[in-house]
Amino acid sequence: MDKTDETLKSTIERAKAGNQIAFSNLLDKFWNDVYGFQLIRTKNENDAEDITIQTFSRAFDKLDTYDPAYEFKTWLITISKNLHVDLIRKRKRNVLDVTESGNSEAIKKVLDDAPTAEDQLITDQNLANLLQNIKQLKPHYQKVINLRYFNELSYLEIAKELDEPLNNVKVKLLRAKKLLAEIIKINR
Repeated sequence: MDKTDETLKSTIERAKAGNQIAFSNLLDKFWNDVYGFQLIRTKNENDAEDITIQTFSRAFDKLDTYDPAYEFKTWLITISKNLHVDLIRKRKRNVLDVTESGNSEAIKKVLDDAPTAEDQLITDQNLANLLQNIKQLKPHYQKVINLRYFNELSYLEIAKELDEPLNNVKVKLLRAKKLLAEIIKINR
């Protein structure tokens, strides 16, 4: 085993123990591999980025299940490939549900995207609830959520705004979304 393998093994062990710097190091080291793999598969930068973020989220959640007998990069790519397959299946299922039902009303609803008054009321209430949940996050997590989803800044723009490395922003946003999801689940 060479020094790089030993360093990677050590980084994985620290990440399993919850070390944030180790998570960040793994993200830095393997982001381009997973993103490049997805970009080739999806031919869409947004899908590739979303799937890559989901890949690291899933991998970090399931890090205890990683078997060191396999290459870490291979494990990540496998997770990424499975997420992509799931996305394709979900999209096909949604299209099939609409077309197989033979219901032209469903197709008309898709085409008529103007919200009704009831839809707008529900949206406003959901937004108010979401904002209350976001306020429960630590301030640095609130800031990245706001910059990404309300100001619609790219990851690079957020990194410049916060004067932080791009990968730190990705990890921070990933953590913020997980914490927000837990808060929402608790408040239901």
